[in-house]
Amino acid sequence: MAIAGIDIGTTGCKCTVYSTDGRQLNEAYIEYEGVSSEGRELDPAVVWEDVRKVLYTAARDTEPLEAIGVTSFGEAFAMLDEEDRPLSNSILYTDTRAEEMCSILKERAGRERIMDIAGVNPTSNFSISNIMWLKNHRPEKYNKARKILLYASYVVYMLTGEEVIDYSLACRTMAFDRNRLEWSREILDAAEVDIALMPKPVPSGALVGTVRKELARELGLPENVRVSAGCHDQIAAAVGTGTFTTDTAINGAGTVECITPIFTEPENPRTMLEGNYCIVPYVIPGTFVTYAYQNTGGALLKWYRDQLAAAEAKIIKESGRSVYDVFNETMGEGISDLLILPYFAGAATPYMDNNATGAILGLTLETKSLDIYKALMEGVAFEDLNNVQNIAKAGITVERLISCGGGARSAYWTQIKADVLNIPVESLGSVQAGTMGSVMLAGTACGIYGSLEEAAKVFVKPGKVFTPDASRHASYMEKFAKYRRIYNAMQEIMR
Repeated sequence: MAIAGIDIGTTGCKCTVYSTDGRQLNEAYIEYEGVSSEGRELDPAVVWEDVRKVLYTAARDTEPLEAIGVTSFGEAFAMLDEEDRPLSNSILYTDTRAEEMCSILKERAGRERIMDIAGVNPTSNFSISNIMWLKNHRPEKYNKARKILLYASYVVYMLTGEEVIDYSLACRTMAFDRNRLEWSREILDAAEVDIALMPKPVPSGALVGTVRKELARELGLPENVRVSAGCHDQIAAAVGTGTFTTDTAINGAGTVECITPIFTEPENPRTMLEGNYCIVPYVIPGTFVTYAYQNTGGALLKWYRDQLAAAEAKIIKESGRSVYDVFNETMGEGISDLLILPYFAGAATPYMDNNATGAILGLTLETKSLDIYKALMEGVAFEDLNNVQNIAKAGITVERLISCGGGARSAYWTQIKADVLNIPVESLGSVQAGTMGSVMLAGTACGIYGSLEEAAKVFVKPGKVFTPDASRHASYMEKFAKYRRIYNAMQEIMR
């Protein structure tokens, strides 16, 4: 028997099928068409159609499916009518059109009150601000809405007909009471949003139903394939790396960079929230996670490849080698002489500044192209350290990091992170932690595994551990002291 994991991203969706003994059987990926408004909107109908395609392709010619787990990015939602048709495109978290609505909500409900209830510092990227925007600017659409579902819950609904949302995704709405684990009538009333539009909150990975019979026939699936509730992609990645203790954090080294530590109730939650670090219930009772993230990460290396080294990359691709592997091999040893502020797509935690810009400092006539490439890696690592130091103020310490995603394939970059953070970093490589985590959650919910820890023994394989070098760490700390001054200097110059 097999289990499928579906991972819904902002640019594409993936389905990976594993046997119940942990072997990857098949995988399919589709990049969406129909992204509009400079990548700030997404068509739910396109996403659902592509999810059907990857599920059909990945589940075909493998062992029969027993269960399906789903994970997705947060904030964006599908607003459906009586016949389950999307009423509008989804507004992605990078869109800032709802800033006025967020200000109105803060005025009505109180910023600190929202923080205490929802476990987030109010900003316009959360779902409730954009729901308010649609109600005020597209009332003809909002008034036809029967349900509002974030993407994993949308796909779970389309698979099963069950309207549910897990706690981790519900937290990305800014209307969920993280303490009571239910929708906050206080916040929804202040937003003038009908609570009846919101799905039922359930624990991450909870078993919710089976695939609709007509859909199962259409996709060639067995009858009674069970489906577990979706969860936020960072939660799935944490589960997929087998991380369940409070001394370890996960480093999602993908297109964006995210550090996800696990902790019990923080010593000073207000300190966290002031720094835009959310507090989200984790799958282990009594524990929470937060997201210390950057809007870029691997995206910076792609920018370098496509904008500064396109000719070299073309030659390397034609030779059949990995572009990034060749860059790493020819980059040379030592620390770069450059400082890079990695806010090429605005700043995320702790600043949440959409207007922030990147910077490259220290250029000379001797600077080589690959010096910039190396400094981009260092800039991301410095921002990781900036976030780790900030959450430490709330009593959350990171003693060990587990890195996964495309960036974790780079031994060079992983070593830089170990040296900058001065902690061991275990690289699991480009393992699909998101789909694997959703598979582990689904398998546990169905009773195939007695616990998530048991599932981790089946699926998670140890990676290579990179230990910090004391001499390089000392040199990096000298650079980091300068790095921390760049953001404020850039604010003064650019504004």
